[in-house]
Amino acid sequence: MMFINHAKAVSKQFLKFGLVGVANTLISYFVYVALTYLGLYYLLSNVIAFVVSMINAFYWNNKHVFKENRENRKAVNSAFYMVISYAFSGLAVGSALLYVLVDVLGISKYIAPFFGLCITVPLNFVLNKFWVFR
Repeated sequence: MMFINHAKAVSKQFLKFGLVGVANTLISYFVYVALTYLGLYYLLSNVIAFVVSMINAFYWNNKHVFKENRENRKAVNSAFYMVISYAFSGLAVGSALLYVLVDVLGISKYIAPFFGLCITVPLNFVLNKFWVFR
């Protein structure tokens, strides 16, 4: 019974994480498309959109998804530093994937970011759940 309750709690958490992720993805994509459309190099647009989305995701995940033990300001700061430490590896992987999709495979720079979601969404949940907000 305890396992079932834990599984339900994790499922609820994953659903919340997914809702935050969908909103965050839309924000990130809007920033990426707007900057790229305005003439900024698509990889630089990706970096800026990533930073905006990282801050947005941290705020909402901290407040509503992984809120256990987040009342302590020191714990919140520690979690934010952990997000930053793993985020840059995610940015590097995402940017490399974006480059391959756009410059090597010829996929539209406006469509290519969606292919990375298949990798980044599950990875981000696991890293947030078991490392950042443990």
